[in-house]
Amino acid sequence: MSKDPIGAGHTDPLDFLEIDAELSGDEKLLRNTVRQFVNDRILPNVAEWFEEGYFPREMGKEMGALGLLGMHLDGYGCAGMSAVDYGLACLELEAGDSGTRSFVSVQGSLAMFPIWAYGSESQKEQWLPGMAAGDFVGCFGLTESDSGSDPGSMRTNARRDGDDWILNGTKMWITNGGVADVAVVWAQTDEGVRGFVVPTSSAGFSTQDVHQKLSLRASVTSELIMEDVRLPADAVLPGVHGLKGPLSCLSEARYGIIWGAVGAARACFQAALEYAKSRHQFGKPIAGFQLTQRKLVEMMVEINKGMLLALHIGRKKDAGTLQAAHISMGKMNNVRMALEIAREARSVLGANGITLEYPVIRHMNNLESVYTYEGTHEIHTLVLGQAITGENAFV
Repeated sequence: MSKDPIGAGHTDPLDFLEIDAELSGDEKLLRNTVRQFVNDRILPNVAEWFEEGYFPREMGKEMGALGLLGMHLDGYGCAGMSAVDYGLACLELEAGDSGTRSFVSVQGSLAMFPIWAYGSESQKEQWLPGMAAGDFVGCFGLTESDSGSDPGSMRTNARRDGDDWILNGTKMWITNGGVADVAVVWAQTDEGVRGFVVPTSSAGFSTQDVHQKLSLRASVTSELIMEDVRLPADAVLPGVHGLKGPLSCLSEARYGIIWGAVGAARACFQAALEYAKSRHQFGKPIAGFQLTQRKLVEMMVEINKGMLLALHIGRKKDAGTLQAAHISMGKMNNVRMALEIAREARSVLGANGITLEYPVIRHMNNLESVYTYEGTHEIHTLVLGQAITGENAFV
């Protein structure tokens, strides 16, 4: 009698449930194209970038040439692809590094999306084609040193001066800030919170990069400083008033994180699995020990669950049935899952797990930031709490 009656041992450890079967041929082609780009251009270099605290701006043009920047937007040089396509791209990019996915997320979902959704036709034509190509880099100015989870308390303000606006304030923890050509800055005005399209060459606008980071090192993080920046009347985004504007942008970026976290988790699991099968102790691979197998199995199960969640949310987004609370659920669950897997994978690698020869400690450090940004774990918990109880526990 066969010792393998149900085919055990013939499955793909990286796709145990054969979730690939739920993807179309075009979706797989897109996914494979981005995966090859990451294998060719990101993975051979990212450990050095991480160690040096550097991300090459020219990578933006390469990603633009692949159609990855603003890929889920229509027109103006954007690829007009589906939400699932965008998610698959984020997954593969973050399997390379969270900083790479962050660059694409900030460019497409936080800088291009508000111009595309709320900008004037002239703003769209001026900025979006160049941003889609990677010729212009954008950033998103919302967070401040004393205003993170409560963006309504921001101090950055804009006042009218004749037909112009005068912008003052500082923004903190801004991805791409130091290399950006344009910043979408949110500020308090007499009309409520408004968004402004600010060329970074404007007089009075400056940046200061954040150094000594131990997370997201292969990514540019900056402070934006605005001192009496004079902007013309048409710098304001005409299509939105209030916090709805920046919060809708954050939902777009959080959606990409749901997928990206799965990519980071998969990279850590793959490294741990390969290491466990090649590392010998007590005369056999450590993959043959029960406790190591338990770790590897738990990683595999959680990654498959996270992938199913991401795909389901992506299909709902494409169908137009997705709610903001669904995004909170995906972000909260998948980032927590990825961080736990990174820590467990590090333990499988032992001392080797703390070196940049393997991707695990880099992903683990990066995910500590992903756990916090685009809405902390606690904030998403309260979003879900309100969704199921009807009670607002924020204040």
